[in-house]
Amino acid sequence: MKEKVQKQDDEISLIDLFAVLWRRRKMIITITLVAAIGVVLCSVISLILPSEKSFLPNEYTPKALMLIDNKSSSGGGFSSMLSSSGMGGLASLAGVNLPIGSSYSELAAFLVGTNSMLDSVVDEFDLINRYKIEKYPRSSSRKELKKILKADYDEKSGVFSVSFTDIDPVFARDVVNYCTAYLGKRFDELGIDKSKIEKENLEVNIANTFNDIQQLEEESRVLEHSVDNSFSARSLSTISTDINRISLELSAKRQVYTQLKTQYEVLKISMASETPVFQILEIAEIPDQKSGPSRGMLCIIVTFAAGFFAVFLAFVLNAIANIKNDPEAMEKLRSTNEKK
Repeated sequence: MKEKVQKQDDEISLIDLFAVLWRRRKMIITITLVAAIGVVLCSVISLILPSEKSFLPNEYTPKALMLIDNKSSSGGGFSSMLSSSGMGGLASLAGVNLPIGSSYSELAAFLVGTNSMLDSVVDEFDLINRYKIEKYPRSSSRKELKKILKADYDEKSGVFSVSFTDIDPVFARDVVNYCTAYLGKRFDELGIDKSKIEKENLEVNIANTFNDIQQLEEESRVLEHSVDNSFSARSLSTISTDINRISLELSAKRQVYTQLKTQYEVLKISMASETPVFQILEIAEIPDQKSGPSRGMLCIIVTFAAGFFAVFLAFVLNAIANIKNDPEAMEKLRSTNEKK
């Protein structure tokens, strides 16, 4: 018997709910249609207006790809490098923990969020004036840049990416490529890729040694020419001594040059079989497709939200109407107001 009564109450409740919706159907349909038409019109207008004047402009997100070799960052070498470069203390001050075993990819992600890099980007592209930041320009520009400058690392492929979002695709591309070049420069300054540093040092030493050899050969030619024009035995003796000295120096320089050149060629062969710690795979290009906003999804969300709001409003209005038609409820409300 109780089960039958409960089923009847449930049926009555469902019928009552449907009745409320049916009585307020015009209001529900009107609110939903107005919201749907309004959001569609706003989306169309935002497309017609220029990007700088549109309230919902197209956004573009170019991306640069880098390959970061984390194998050489295993053990304590990475931690030692951070300590010697001062980055460990800087990371601690910034609230970033880079313990032993941290990777170069984590270092790259950390560098993207450092004040030095953020300020460099802000100053290079004059973002304070571009985004019309007036209050606390330095800290506000950093916060604004952090929202649209993103760094991501894919552990499976080992690819590190930097992206930037803006309504101007060319400007966004330039910012990403500048950040990529900045990261490469910082990795070089920190001395992470030992082979690359050794190669650069060898190139400088080879060039300097070659210049020294050329200068010594020129001095030797000048002295030999002086022998032909000299008629004094004393001057001939002095010139002969200088020629012997230069000859010894020239021989030593040539041996040094040969050794440096050999080391350089061996290092090139070794580097050919190694993966650089930081390597740019792909620079950012001007995107021809927007990354946002999704106007279609926005229209769907607003329409459904308006529909749910209309249904909720219908039940609220029905509840208010029921209270007004209930003498006992109205009497309670009057007594409550009188007590206040």
